[in-house]
Amino acid sequence: MALGHLGLNVPDLTAARGYYDQVMPALGYAPFVVDDDQFAYLPADSRRGAIVFFYPSAAPSADSRHTTGLQHLAFMVDTRAQVDAVRDLVAGLGSEIVHEPREWPEYPPPYYATFWLDPHGFLLEAVCHRDT
Repeated sequence: MALGHLGLNVPDLTAARGYYDQVMPALGYAPFVVDDDQFAYLPADSRRGAIVFFYPSAAPSADSRHTTGLQHLAFMVDTRAQVDAVRDLVAGLGSEIVHEPREWPEYPPPYYATFWLDPHGFLLEAVCHRDT
Protein backbone atom coordinates (compact mmCIF):
# COMPACT_ATOMS: atom_id res chain seq x y z
CA MET A 1 0.00 0.00 0.00
CA ALA A 2 1.31 3.44 -0.89
CA LEU A 3 1.95 6.06 1.76
CA GLY A 4 -1.01 8.48 1.79
CA HIS A 5 0.60 11.75 2.78
CA LEU A 6 3.47 13.42 4.59
CA GLY A 7 3.39 16.61 6.65
CA LEU A 8 6.38 18.89 7.11
CA ASN A 9 6.59 21.86 9.46
CA VAL A 10 8.54 24.85 8.17
CA PRO A 11 9.54 28.08 9.94
CA ASP A 12 8.35 30.36 7.12
CA LEU A 13 5.32 29.09 5.21
CA THR A 14 5.44 31.88 2.60
CA ALA A 15 9.13 31.30 1.82
CA ALA A 16 8.61 27.54 1.69
CA ARG A 17 5.74 27.92 -0.75
CA GLY A 18 7.82 30.21 -2.97
CA TYR A 19 10.55 27.57 -3.10
CA TYR A 20 8.36 24.49 -3.49
CA ASP A 21 6.09 26.09 -6.10
CA GLN A 22 9.18 26.08 -8.33
CA VAL A 23 10.59 22.67 -7.32
CA MET A 24 7.57 20.38 -7.04
CA PRO A 25 6.47 20.59 -10.71
CA ALA A 26 9.97 19.43 -11.72
CA LEU A 27 9.46 16.44 -9.41
CA GLY A 28 6.12 15.54 -10.99
CA TYR A 29 3.82 17.18 -8.42
CA ALA A 30 0.95 19.63 -8.85
CA PRO A 31 -0.62 22.09 -6.36
CA PHE A 32 -3.35 20.50 -4.25
CA VAL A 33 -4.19 22.76 -1.28
CA VAL A 34 -3.36 26.42 -0.75
CA ASP A 35 -4.61 28.01 2.47
CA ASP A 36 -3.26 30.60 4.88
CA ASP A 37 -2.11 27.88 7.28
CA GLN A 38 -1.02 25.10 4.89
CA PHE A 39 -0.21 24.16 1.33
CA ALA A 40 0.21 20.80 -0.38
CA TYR A 41 1.13 19.06 -3.62
CA LEU A 42 -0.06 15.77 -5.06
CA PRO A 43 1.42 13.57 -7.77
CA ALA A 44 0.49 15.03 -11.15
CA ASP A 45 -1.18 13.22 -14.04
CA SER A 46 -3.08 10.78 -11.80
CA ARG A 47 0.16 9.12 -10.68
CA ARG A 48 0.18 7.18 -7.43
CA GLY A 49 2.17 8.58 -4.58
CA ALA A 50 2.06 10.50 -1.34
CA ILE A 51 0.62 13.99 -1.03
CA VAL A 52 3.11 16.36 0.62
CA PHE A 53 1.71 18.94 3.07
CA PHE A 54 3.55 21.92 4.55
CA TYR A 55 2.50 23.58 7.81
CA PRO A 56 3.89 26.48 9.84
CA SER A 57 6.08 25.40 12.74
CA ALA A 58 4.48 26.06 16.12
CA ALA A 59 7.89 26.42 17.78
CA PRO A 60 11.23 27.39 16.28
CA SER A 61 13.89 24.70 16.03
CA ALA A 62 16.67 23.69 13.70
CA ASP A 63 16.08 20.68 11.46
CA SER A 64 18.85 18.13 11.24
CA ARG A 65 18.90 14.92 9.27
CA HIS A 66 21.53 13.73 11.77
CA THR A 67 19.17 13.60 14.76
CA THR A 68 15.99 11.67 15.46
CA GLY A 69 13.33 12.59 12.92
CA LEU A 70 13.13 13.00 9.18
CA GLN A 71 16.34 11.92 7.43
CA HIS A 72 15.36 12.72 3.83
CA LEU A 73 12.61 12.57 1.23
CA ALA A 74 13.19 10.88 -2.13
CA PHE A 75 11.08 11.81 -5.15
CA MET A 76 11.00 9.31 -8.02
CA VAL A 77 11.23 10.79 -11.51
CA ASP A 78 11.00 9.02 -14.86
CA THR A 79 14.33 9.90 -16.48
CA ARG A 80 17.94 10.65 -15.68
CA ALA A 81 17.48 13.89 -17.58
CA GLN A 82 14.84 14.90 -15.01
CA VAL A 83 17.30 14.18 -12.19
CA ASP A 84 19.84 16.42 -13.90
CA ALA A 85 17.24 19.14 -14.54
CA VAL A 86 16.10 19.11 -10.91
CA ARG A 87 19.72 19.47 -9.80
CA ASP A 88 20.16 22.48 -12.07
CA LEU A 89 16.89 24.03 -10.91
CA VAL A 90 17.60 23.75 -7.18
CA ALA A 91 21.20 24.90 -7.62
CA GLY A 92 19.83 27.95 -9.44
CA LEU A 93 17.56 28.59 -6.45
CA GLY A 94 20.60 28.61 -4.17
CA SER A 95 20.18 25.16 -2.65
CA GLU A 96 23.26 23.35 -1.41
CA ILE A 97 23.92 20.29 -3.58
CA VAL A 98 24.93 17.50 -1.20
CA HIS A 99 25.51 14.89 -3.94
CA GLU A 100 25.74 15.62 -7.65
CA PRO A 101 23.70 13.36 -9.97
CA ARG A 102 25.33 9.98 -10.35
CA GLU A 103 24.74 6.25 -10.27
CA TRP A 104 24.67 4.75 -6.79
CA PRO A 105 26.01 1.17 -7.08
CA GLU A 106 25.37 0.49 -3.40
CA TYR A 107 21.62 0.52 -4.12
CA PRO A 108 19.74 -1.90 -6.38
CA PRO A 109 20.42 -0.86 -9.98
CA PRO A 110 19.54 1.18 -11.80
CA TYR A 111 19.73 4.00 -9.23
CA TYR A 112 20.60 7.48 -10.51
CA ALA A 113 20.06 10.31 -8.04
CA THR A 114 20.99 13.74 -6.75
CA PHE A 115 20.60 15.08 -3.21
CA TRP A 116 20.24 18.68 -1.99
CA LEU A 117 19.16 20.76 1.01
CA ASP A 118 16.05 22.92 0.84
CA PRO A 119 16.12 26.40 2.47
CA HIS A 120 14.98 24.89 5.79
CA GLY A 121 17.63 22.16 5.91
CA PHE A 122 15.55 19.22 4.70
CA LEU A 123 17.59 16.74 2.65
CA LEU A 124 15.76 15.97 -0.59
CA GLU A 125 16.50 13.53 -3.39
CA ALA A 126 15.44 13.12 -7.01
CA VAL A 127 15.93 9.52 -8.13
CA CYS A 128 15.41 7.63 -11.36
CA HIS A 129 15.08 3.84 -11.05
CA ARG A 130 14.74 3.47 -14.81
CA ASP A 131 15.12 5.76 -17.77
CA THR A 132 11.92 5.84 -19.84
